Amino acid sequence: MKMTRYSEPQILAILRQAEGGVPVAELCREHGMSNASFYKWRAKYGGMDASMVSQMKSMEEENRRLKRMYACVFRSIRPPIPTTCAHLFRSIRPPVMRCREAAFFSYQV
Repeated sequence: MKMTRYSEPQILAILRQAEGGVPVAELCREHGMSNASFYKWRAKYGGMDASMVSQMKSMEEENRRLKRMYACVFRSIRPPIPTTCAHLFRSIRPPVMRCREAAFFSYQV
């Protein structure tokens, strides 16, 4: 994942300056960023405070974890092979569970 140059509190402070009436071009020049970055941040963080940003981050992390879990479970389930084509699939081995989450789900059933 790409590292950002600005932290969330810094981004929120820059957005508050813009809401206070400082021109966007001046803010971008002062902080060394592009107009596109400013408008992207405004679309993502506009109207948020620090608690809402931390809540959004925790929800993103939970979503990432659930997506990874779903992918592991989905990979462990293999569709049945039709009997007419079984001779084509003899060399294919069954999938190996590589994810801790998939192993976890296999015991929960």
